[in-house]
Amino acid sequence: MVTTTLRKIVSPCWKPSVEDHGENSRNRGGDPSGRVDGLWWYKDSGQHVNGEFSMAVVQANNICEDHSQLESGPMSSIESGPHGTFVGIYDGHAGPEASIFIRNRLFQNIKRFTSENQEMSADVIKRAYLATEEEFLSLVKKQWDIKPQIASVGSCCLVGIVCCGLLYIANAGDSRVVLGRIEKPEKEVKVMQLSAEHNANQESVREELHSLHPDDPLIVVLKHKVWRVKGIIQVSRSIGDAYLKKSEFNREPLLPKFRLPEPFKKPILLAEPSILVQKLYPEDQFLIFASDGLWEHLSNQEAVSIVNSCPRNGIARKLVKAALQEAAKKREMRYSDLKKIDRGVRRHFHDDITVTVLFLDSHLISRSSFRRTILSIKGGIPGDANT
Repeated sequence: MVTTTLRKIVSPCWKPSVEDHGENSRNRGGDPSGRVDGLWWYKDSGQHVNGEFSMAVVQANNICEDHSQLESGPMSSIESGPHGTFVGIYDGHAGPEASIFIRNRLFQNIKRFTSENQEMSADVIKRAYLATEEEFLSLVKKQWDIKPQIASVGSCCLVGIVCCGLLYIANAGDSRVVLGRIEKPEKEVKVMQLSAEHNANQESVREELHSLHPDDPLIVVLKHKVWRVKGIIQVSRSIGDAYLKKSEFNREPLLPKFRLPEPFKKPILLAEPSILVQKLYPEDQFLIFASDGLWEHLSNQEAVSIVNSCPRNGIARKLVKAALQEAAKKREMRYSDLKKIDRGVRRHFHDDITVTVLFLDSHLISRSSFRRTILSIKGGIPGDANT
């Protein structure tokens, strides 16, 4: 039974959208690097090794801290190695440097370790995360004297890999991926959240932090009804955030709000991801990867219902728009008025939002190792890419 709220969200899917001004038709098959429109970046439709995809980003911060990528083709540096599709969602905080760095380095490390192991595996992904972390911390050390605030920059990191009939999901932070699966015989779409989130507002995360830091009663602090690690940050895992990984960066000239009163001996935050590996089935229809900016306004069920009910072309943009409509509604304003608010001020209404929808074709998945499609797309606002 479709709720009244959900019906309002999905009803535009059943009639032509006037607001798109024909962009959907122009974007299909063209614009290999995506399209920019004000605070939006999007790639409405494209083909990956295992099916179709749609991507979108909307900016809220002065500088967009969300970045993403989709890589489809070889998953290693060896010609005879496995082929598949890689999706990365990087939700930065305190600046865009970490999310941009991950976008440039993580997949390269995945390919390097896949070549060494001669196959994709959970261990390959874990090693790639930790290698990218070490590379970024090395960059922080090099720039410490001239740019100490880079020690406070970090990023959540969500990765999905479809390879050799398997789905790998890795996450550090609070971005999320949801699977839409057709249930027989009712033909209803079942919603399955696949990522484990690392946010101190979850009791299990607080318990993990207390077990890792038994001698620190202030490892998590409730401030303004929000649980934060050391009273500063909500996520317990990330890449970057050197000031909470190495005590040498938690000192002047770092801003006082990031400095802890006591030095620490072990990292407070972790870069190691939670990893899920599972077989893909013909019933698995699509995956929705998104930063927490989307999930703040849409439930898993609402997002899956929108994707299942609407045309594939431009579906990532439609998800972002649905989230923005909900954000406007919460502030008792019209969506048309929210659209007029510029970046920076926008952050008071919603976060940067990044969405990638990956449709899965079981026929292509079963023979993906024989395909040689090569695709590389970097999602984000291009003006920030040189930061």
